[in-house]
Amino acid sequence: MPNDDISCTAEGTNEVVDRIIVLTKIHVHYKLRLPSGAPEDKVSRALETHVRKCPTAQSIKDSVEITWTVDFIES
Repeated sequence: MPNDDISCTAEGTNEVVDRIIVLTKIHVHYKLRLPSGAPEDKVSRALETHVRKCPTAQSIKDSVEITWTVDFIES
């Protein structure tokens, strides 16, 4: 897969909790280049599982809200 077929950015939100700065949210935005006619719905369903299958996300899920979005780019 060429490097420009998939990219992502992540943004964290820190909040003051009990006078301590704490990471409370992470939002990941993917950009995926798909071949013409590729089923975006199937790719989206696959992405929906990434939080459940990511060891890091599982480690922090009870204290950090993790969300994601995706933009598909047709090639």
